[in-house]
Amino acid sequence: MARHQHRNPSKAPSQRQLRAGELIRHALVDILAREEMRDPELDGVLISVTEVRPSPDLRQAKVYVAPLGRGDQTKVAQALNRASAFLRGRLGREIDMKFTPELHFHPDNSFDTASHVDELLNRPQVRQDLDRNDD
Repeated sequence: MARHQHRNPSKAPSQRQLRAGELIRHALVDILAREEMRDPELDGVLISVTEVRPSPDLRQAKVYVAPLGRGDQTKVAQALNRASAFLRGRLGREIDMKFTPELHFHPDNSFDTASHVDELLNRPQVRQDLDRNDD
């Protein structure tokens, strides 16, 4: 009888993916806080690792990052991608997983989106409509 791979039809991450993502996220936060990065785009930049989304086989991971304070999100993500082999090597020493995933860094734009939504909601025209609906 052939073994069939069980696929998650809803595309939601499995508990295994969620646990691995948090394990990787915590380890990367520690590594980024500890390690001196040689890339000038990362010099003196504090980086928040907001989310890690491992692939179903846990061999790849999308890592969402945002610089705290100053720093261009896209440039920081690009610099981390240039350092991904180094970071993956450090990660392999920190986590206990069968495979250390390949890391793919992406800027986390959710903070920008939230700020934009707040800005829209506080516009006088929108505020007026929201206040009218509260009555």
